[in-house]
Amino acid sequence: MRGNVLDMAIGIIIGSAFGKIITSLVNDILMPPIGVLLGKADFTNLFFNLSPQHYQRLADAKSAGAATINYGLFLNTIIDFIIVAFVIFLLIRQINRFKKKEEPVATATKECPYCLSVIPIKAIRCGFCTSELKTAQN
Repeated sequence: MRGNVLDMAIGIIIGSAFGKIITSLVNDILMPPIGVLLGKADFTNLFFNLSPQHYQRLADAKSAGAATINYGLFLNTIIDFIIVAFVIFLLIRQINRFKKKEEPVATATKECPYCLSVIPIKAIRCGFCTSELKTAQN
């Protein structure tokens, strides 16, 4: 059980570091070109202002204490999540591909046809009901 807890702790630490890398990838590399293609330079400044005063940037609205709906930051977070989910999907798929396939194990027991007790495969008489069993030689 200690090994599983340690594995989980390592996974959480690596996952949080991986999340920071993906956040940087989305915010610094992917979103600027997407923003240019859609006509906006920066998604982080996309917001609905719920106050009567107009603000040019989200930082200005937040510093003034205005109520805003930050849909640009939400879009960044959704793209973040999609990338992380896709990478984890690919990682798990590769791990499953490399796992050694288990071969079926030959059973060492069989059921007595009379009393349905579990007996050794080579038995010629049931140890529970003493019935004589059919064997390959009979």
